[in-house]
Amino acid sequence: MDGNNTGSEGKCPFRHGSVTRAGESNTDWWPNALNLDILHQHDIKTNPLGKDFDYRKELETLDFAALRADLIALITTSQDWWPGDWGSYIGMFVRTAWHAAGSYRLADGRGGGNTGNQRFAPLNSWPDNVNTDKGRRLLWPIKKKYGNKISWADLIIYAGTVAYEVAGLKVYGFAFGREDIWHPEKDTYWGDERQWLAPSDNRYGSVASPATLENPLSAVQMGLIYVNPEGVNGKSDPLATAAQMRETFARMAMDDEETVALTAGGHTVGKTHGNGRAENLSADPEAADVEYQGIGWVNTKGRGIGRDTVVSGLEGAWTTHPTKWDDGFFRMLFDHEWTLTHSPAGASQWVPITIAEEDKPVDVEDPAIRTIPMMTDADMALKVDPVYREISLRFRNDQDLLSETFARAWFKLTHRDLGPKSGWVGPYVPAEDLIWQDPVPHGPTGYDVGAVKAKIAASGLSTADLVSTAWDSIRTFRGSDLRGGSNGARIRLAPQKDWAGNEPARLARVLSVLEPIAAETGASVADVIVLAGNVGIERAAAAGGFPVEVPFAPGRGDATQEQTDVDSFAALEPLADGFRNWLKQDYAVSAEELLLDRAQLLGLTGPEMVVLLGGLRVIGANHGGAKHGVFTAREGALTTDFFVNLTDMGNSWNPVGGGIYEIRDRRTGAGKWTATRVDLVFGSNSILRAYAELYAQDDSPAKFVRDFVAVWTKLANAGLRGQA
Repeated sequence: MDGNNTGSEGKCPFRHGSVTRAGESNTDWWPNALNLDILHQHDIKTNPLGKDFDYRKELETLDFAALRADLIALITTSQDWWPGDWGSYIGMFVRTAWHAAGSYRLADGRGGGNTGNQRFAPLNSWPDNVNTDKGRRLLWPIKKKYGNKISWADLIIYAGTVAYEVAGLKVYGFAFGREDIWHPEKDTYWGDERQWLAPSDNRYGSVASPATLENPLSAVQMGLIYVNPEGVNGKSDPLATAAQMRETFARMAMDDEETVALTAGGHTVGKTHGNGRAENLSADPEAADVEYQGIGWVNTKGRGIGRDTVVSGLEGAWTTHPTKWDDGFFRMLFDHEWTLTHSPAGASQWVPITIAEEDKPVDVEDPAIRTIPMMTDADMALKVDPVYREISLRFRNDQDLLSETFARAWFKLTHRDLGPKSGWVGPYVPAEDLIWQDPVPHGPTGYDVGAVKAKIAASGLSTADLVSTAWDSIRTFRGSDLRGGSNGARIRLAPQKDWAGNEPARLARVLSVLEPIAAETGASVADVIVLAGNVGIERAAAAGGFPVEVPFAPGRGDATQEQTDVDSFAALEPLADGFRNWLKQDYAVSAEELLLDRAQLLGLTGPEMVVLLGGLRVIGANHGGAKHGVFTAREGALTTDFFVNLTDMGNSWNPVGGGIYEIRDRRTGAGKWTATRVDLVFGSNSILRAYAELYAQDDSPAKFVRDFVAVWTKLANAGLRGQA
């Protein structure tokens, strides 16, 4: 290094250390600036496999039977460096899989086990995920052996499923197809607390009213995947815990019966660990020093393994035989009276007042020693909540019913975010279609696309009608859990047909024209809706002087009302759509932040978001025909006018109240247009303005049309994985 600089901070021109300190990032200096980082997640540059890697093709070469055999051998063969309880890793792999899948939330489809996100911060270091790092490390030799033929995401979830098989459960099935991410999802909102396990008061309007839990969250405290096992804010109250469980599991897309089955089934195997002091543990994986090699929570004053392990802080097994799938959980829960006590680590837990020696589980290291079982507050909730108790007693008296219900609920938990069944891979995919999979039949492909387009063009529907209706169908797609989108044409079914954002009256009018065209030509309504949007775009592009043909992939099917889970689909309702300049109501979150959230769920990059919004504005696709942001005298033509006029320094931009701005000629003062914050942020934010200026250039009109068509086609085909 150059040694000419002799200042204490200046001996080397490179600033050593990669940890950003306070005041050194843009968000530190300008905390209120719009942060576009959420659109940059999982850039192809972070993926070492490259853009041409096709995981599903790799899966075709996987020896599924050999993988299963290797997992069974691992589960039943204890490793020296991290010995399994009772010589088994059933509990370890069940928990690792559960805590990957259990972070899923219905509100925005984020979380879950679909991406292998448990490998990265913050999830790899959540207090609730303590020692899942050991589970992933135990799986490393298998991942190393099979390489790119199996993703971490698939391996983690499959290991938990095979663990249940080893325990004796007849599982419902399994599907491969989860693709790994390679970078933390650092912009996923998990809450605004700055302290692990901070009291949950700020997450609720009232902690006593679980339904007031802040959206889109489902976990009750920062660092948990669902509820606190010690009780509400760590204070035991099984009835209050039951209320939180009901809300939290509903936000994970589970009903009461599934909640009871999952709680009982999850606690039928394995144990809790709290035979020590939490303060003796080293830092979590993300904070641990280099010598720990990504392993956290190491006991620095003891063996840290076997009976000398601290994880949740609670201590003990739930059942007499914790490595077997049996009726032990409910038998233990209902056949004993319980009293509240504390574990050696100081955690609140319930233990039986009296218990026969033969009903106690054996020690994890010495089968000659019997130990006291335990229950969490969530377990006791199943006994005291009237609804949960009724379901629990039904399961207690019918083990086959519990096994079937749990197997289905586990399958749902671990596949909820895997997308449509058409994209599932492997020999264990069940034949049955389940309503939570959003089933869609395969659509026809042999019809005359040109004839359909001709009928649409002659229908009398306006360009705005065609594009807006197609967009409203397309925009429901969520890359987070691969739900929604144009496939299925559910925009014509409840609840979507009645959503305010879909302009029900206008939608019904347009569908009354498009549905007969589908019937006459043999196309699906879903395909006709997308083709209508394509016809509108082609019409607009021609009007703008750059005729194009929008690519089209046929084969979308039409879902039925019976195939549609109305309650589940309610979570997909757009409460704002910046692309159509619409807000259902005023929110604490700014309109431009809601736009970014929608764009990220759609899988858009920053430039894609910019070109799409600018094109929809000049086409005239605003909700209700509103003119805000329609910066053009050629409405209906696909031009760069939105960007040209946005960046025109001959204009002044003046707030007039209610979130509306008036654009005036700077010289004459004459009014020209109106706009919202969503429009003006494309000129005020430095990054978005850079994109806007690109499209405002004199040499950009042709590029703009090409780019708009490309992003439109990308979204129109979203959700067609494995089908069209």
